[in-house]
Amino acid sequence: MTASSFSPAGASAPGLRRKAFTVVLAIELWERFGYYGMQAVLTLFMVEQLRMTDSAANLMMGAFGALTYITPLIGGFIGDRVLGARRTTVMGALLLTCGYAFLAAALQSHTLLLVAMALISTGNGLFKPNAGNLVRRIYKGDDAALDAAFTLYYMSVNVGSAVSMMLTPWLQIHYGAPVAFATCAVGLGIGLVYYTLRSSWLETSTPATEKQPVPLSRFGLVGAGLVLLTVFNAWILGSDTLARLCVIAAGGGLAAIWVALYVKAPQAERPGLRLTYLLGLQGTIYLVFYQQMMTSLTLFALRGVSGDYRIGGITLFHMSAGQFQVLNSVWIMILSPVLAFLYNRTGAQQKQTSHARKMLIGYVMVAIAFGVWWLAAAYSDGLVSPWVMVVGYACLSLGELLTIGLGLAVVACYSPARLSGFMMGALYLMWGIAMYVGSLIANQAALSPDVAAGGGGAVLYAGLFRTLCEVATGVVVVLACLEPLTRRWDREHASVIAK
Repeated sequence: MTASSFSPAGASAPGLRRKAFTVVLAIELWERFGYYGMQAVLTLFMVEQLRMTDSAANLMMGAFGALTYITPLIGGFIGDRVLGARRTTVMGALLLTCGYAFLAAALQSHTLLLVAMALISTGNGLFKPNAGNLVRRIYKGDDAALDAAFTLYYMSVNVGSAVSMMLTPWLQIHYGAPVAFATCAVGLGIGLVYYTLRSSWLETSTPATEKQPVPLSRFGLVGAGLVLLTVFNAWILGSDTLARLCVIAAGGGLAAIWVALYVKAPQAERPGLRLTYLLGLQGTIYLVFYQQMMTSLTLFALRGVSGDYRIGGITLFHMSAGQFQVLNSVWIMILSPVLAFLYNRTGAQQKQTSHARKMLIGYVMVAIAFGVWWLAAAYSDGLVSPWVMVVGYACLSLGELLTIGLGLAVVACYSPARLSGFMMGALYLMWGIAMYVGSLIANQAALSPDVAAGGGGAVLYAGLFRTLCEVATGVVVVLACLEPLTRRWDREHASVIAK
């Protein structure tokens, strides 16, 4: 069978799907290597080397996170309607590589720092929705396999992030931030080379319309638009007020578009759209808590947590403040295969747990995580034990897998295929808004330079962690009340699909 004669139904062949899946995994793994390696050192780079205040660093990281996840709405449109998902994925990876390289040169230039972060935001916007869309194409028509694939996809990309989050903070301490950022660029460059060599494996899951050549004029228009978008992103990153206004406008604009799509959608598509909207919003709330990893939790680790892992008075190893973020990836890798096994097993037995129920359990774990950190910070006589971070990150990571870890699967399962790229982008937009809100919340524990230098940091974070624990508990209650509604909508969607 040739690629030209291939039909979408043939994509169910396990061998073809596995080969195509490995190509997407590889480029995503190296993309995560670059992004999370950069993220692990960026907050500390701002606070310790650029001498920014906690509040300023938190807000810039919030705006950066928002832009990084809002721009996929544009990237999804370009992938769906203009260039195709595969070309847009490669273009995004190229821009990310350039952004990391520029960041390596930004030590003495605030302007270059803004340009580098803007390039990363634009590149991520092109990459993320289209890489996820490639996975959806590969496993189209098999919901149980899709859930398992996205969970394994989530686990595998965390291999790249785990390695980089251990490596780049060490490089920053011993060789400086420029070397750490340059390593991120080199890593993604390796991923691009591999993708280029193995891209033919994706042919069988590529629609015929996407295999047609694209006019150079179209590439030129997209390129000009991306330059303008990058300049606009840099402008937003340089202004807290403008960033806040743009986040509000993005949220309002998305709500209006969702209403318009629902009104114009055929009756058969509406149950799926309702579920996509509701479950997407439920999963998005997690990002408020997730944003703490790179803001308040990193600064908490810097000022209030011992880096020495000890058992029985023996020091086993040491972690720096930036390296604590790797605990998230480690737990993702440990827990993902377990969940994938459970999803496949319950799917075979026709006893699948609903997405809504999984999310409810996820927020229970989030509440436990911040409850652990709250108690540890409130009753600490000095530096908190790093084992507390291990326990907290275990709960928070399981919550991640059960909330945003299923976000892409929710879109793939319930949204109409004609809107898949846009809905992937819309999901990332909501995530970006939630991350910005998370940074605003993190500023509850923002310390002035004088207070930070005076010590006692662990206790000063207790109030923030208590608030987050209480918010997560409230979310659990709300989701429990909404569960009957989601079950009814799920039955309506299933009945429409069965016709």
